[in-house]
Amino acid sequence: MMSYQFDKHYINGEWVPSEGGGFISVENPAKLERFAEVPDGTPADAVLAIEAAAAAQPAWSAVPMEKRISLMERMLALFREGRSEIIDLEVKELGSPVTFTASAQCDYQFARVQSYIDIARTLPLEEAYAQSTVIREPVGVVVCLTPWNYPLGQIVQKVVPAILTGNTVVLKPSQHTPLTAFILADAFDRAGFPKGVFNLISGRGSALGGTLASHPLVDMVSFTGSTKVGVSLAREALLGVKRISLELGGKSPFIWLKSDDYRPALSRLVGSIFYNSGQTCTALSRLLVPEEDLPEIEKLLAETAVKLRTGDPADPETDLGPVSSLAQFKKVSEYIRLGLEEGARLIAGGEPVSCKHGYYIRPVIFSGVRNDMRIAQEEIFGPVLAVIPYRTTDEAVAIANDTVYGLNAAVFGPKAEAMDVARRIKAGNVYVNDAPRDITAPFGGYRQSGIGREGGAAGLLEFTQQKAVFDRSTF
Repeated sequence: MMSYQFDKHYINGEWVPSEGGGFISVENPAKLERFAEVPDGTPADAVLAIEAAAAAQPAWSAVPMEKRISLMERMLALFREGRSEIIDLEVKELGSPVTFTASAQCDYQFARVQSYIDIARTLPLEEAYAQSTVIREPVGVVVCLTPWNYPLGQIVQKVVPAILTGNTVVLKPSQHTPLTAFILADAFDRAGFPKGVFNLISGRGSALGGTLASHPLVDMVSFTGSTKVGVSLAREALLGVKRISLELGGKSPFIWLKSDDYRPALSRLVGSIFYNSGQTCTALSRLLVPEEDLPEIEKLLAETAVKLRTGDPADPETDLGPVSSLAQFKKVSEYIRLGLEEGARLIAGGEPVSCKHGYYIRPVIFSGVRNDMRIAQEEIFGPVLAVIPYRTTDEAVAIANDTVYGLNAAVFGPKAEAMDVARRIKAGNVYVNDAPRDITAPFGGYRQSGIGREGGAAGLLEFTQQKAVFDRSTF
C-alpha cells in the first residue's frame, strides 16, 4: 500500500496548506464514521491555483503533442500503481460495492485515460479548407468541477483531454468524495508535468464555485452535476463570456418493445438503476412496458429485486451499498413517500425505516406510474424505478420524450424495430439491446441534460477553439 497525503492542496507543482487552515471531514456512509479530512479551500486558494494555471498555460500550449502524450502515459502508469488504494477509498467514501468499484470506478477509468491518449495521436488539429487552414488551439485555463457519484470518472473525462490538448487545469472535486483525486494529483506530480499544468484544490462548491467560474483568468468551465447548479455556474461564467461545458441531470427511459421473453433486458436495467445505488446520471429510471404484459413484467421485476443483495460495500457479494450521505438518504426516502402519495404501486422495496447502521435503501420499484407524476419527471438519484405502461410504440416514444432531460435511453426488442425507435428518442445516448458502451463515442445530452460532449475525439476537441488562417496568398 502506498501512502498519500490528503491535507494539502496541489498548486503550482507543490503540496500547500489551505490559506484558511480549515478542513472538511469525509464520511463513510456504510459505517457512519468520519475517516479522513481534506482542506476546506477558500477563494484565496482558488485564485492561487488559477494564477498558477494561467502562468503555465503559454509554455504548455507550445509543448508538442508527442511530449504531452509521453507525460500522460507516464502519469497513467503511476496512477495504476494506486489501484488498490483507489478501490479501498471509493468503497469507504462513496459506499460503492467493491466488485462494482473495481470495474466501473477504477479499471474503466484507466481505460478512459488510455483511450484519450490513443486518440490524441491522430487528433485532427489542422485541417485544409478551400482557401484556408483551420487550426484548433487550446482554450486556455480550464476549471473542472466534478461530482461525488463517480469521483474519478468525471475527473478523467475532463482533466485528461483538457491537458492533452494544451490547456492547464484547476480541478475541484466534490467535497463528499474527494480522496481519489489526490491519488491522481500524486501521479501527475511524479510524472513530471511542468508546474501549474495541473492544480487541485478541495473545498465546498458553495464557497469556491463563484470564484472559479467568474475569475478573469479562467477561459472555460467544465461542470458535471445537477442542472440547477450547472445553470447557476453557467450564468457566472457567461458574465465573462467564458466557454462552458455542462453534463447535467437525466430521467432516462428504457423502452421494452413487445417480446415473448423480457429476461434478456434485465441485466442492462439492473446495472443502470440499481448498481451504484441508482446514483448515476444515465440511470434508466423510467421503464416503459407494453400494458398487456404488465402483470408478467411486474412479477419478473419483483423476483429480480428480491435477489439483489444490499449491504456492506466491502463484501464482494454485495450488489447495492448505501447511498452516499444522510442528505441523499433523506431525499430518496422523501421521493418514495411521494410516489405512494401520488398513487403509484410498490411492487418491490419500500421506505427505509432507519439509517442508524448506514444509509441503506433497498431496491424500490413502483408500477402503474403515470409520466406526469413527480417520480417520473424528477431526478431522484437513488435505487428507485418507475414502471410506466404504454399501448402503442408511438405512445412509448412520446412518453420517453416527455421530459426536460435527454441524456440517456435504451430500447429492447427486435433489432430493426429497436433501431427505428432509438432514432426517434431525443437523447444524446441510446443503447439498443445488449450493445456495450463505446468508450470512443461522444457522451452528452440534449435539452436540460447539458451542453457539449465528453469522450473520444469529441471530448478532446471540446477543449479546443478554432482559428481560420486564410493562407492561400500569392506572395
